[in-house]
Amino acid sequence: MSRQESEATQQPRPRRSRQSRRSPVMGYLVILFAVAFLLLLWAYFQQQRSNTETTDALKQSASAVQSIQDLIASNDALREENQALKEQLAQLESQLTDAKETIDAAERYADAQEAGMKAMDYFWQIDEAYVRQRYNLCRQLIQELKDVGLESFLPSTKATDNDRYSPLERYNEIYNALY
Repeated sequence: MSRQESEATQQPRPRRSRQSRRSPVMGYLVILFAVAFLLLLWAYFQQQRSNTETTDALKQSASAVQSIQDLIASNDALREENQALKEQLAQLESQLTDAKETIDAAERYADAQEAGMKAMDYFWQIDEAYVRQRYNLCRQLIQELKDVGLESFLPSTKATDNDRYSPLERYNEIYNALY
């Protein structure tokens, strides 16, 4: 073989060895690129998942904050309502006290009126017994009037305009005449 032939046979070999060298390197680079791409894709999905979890946590925090604000507002409203009810209770208790005082005064007045009526009843009986000259009955009625404690309920004002004695004055006149 001639040199040219041998050179011709030698030249294609280096081309093949370069191509064969490039093929494994290219395959290795493709594999590395694919692995890097898969790692980037995996990192992207992990980041998305983390972002979703963070977003959910923030939404829950915002919801919790809103719930707390609602509870605070509700608490404030209940405090105001409680204060208003306390004021209303104090006002009602004051009205109740006033009503009790009014009832007590009315009862005292009614008792005084009833005692005055009983005293006048005794007085008319005493006066009638005195006029009829039944002095023992008159003394007995005067003693009952004293025992019951109704002497102080005899009116000291005149009931008529005829210049006559008031019931208390007439009672004293009868009493002085008998004792």
